[in-house]
Amino acid sequence: MKTLSVHEAKTTLSAVLAVVERNHERFVICRHGKPIADLVPHRAQDRLTPHPVMRKIDIRYDPCESLSREEWPEEET
Repeated sequence: MKTLSVHEAKTTLSAVLAVVERNHERFVICRHGKPIADLVPHRAQDRLTPHPVMRKIDIRYDPCESLSREEWPEEET
């Protein structure tokens, strides 16, 4: 992973983005030698793989089932 100063990142942003796009390289942008941001290639999410938290949800009823008369909210007059 290469490092860039904020000034280098600002002045060569287009070229750096081209390198990230072409070579899938990662950069760390530093201010006064301390890392402040990571510049990484975009990674598209796989929409078919469920999120790990969503796998833990267990629905124990049919969400498409109609409500019974008792479950409907009462109308205000």
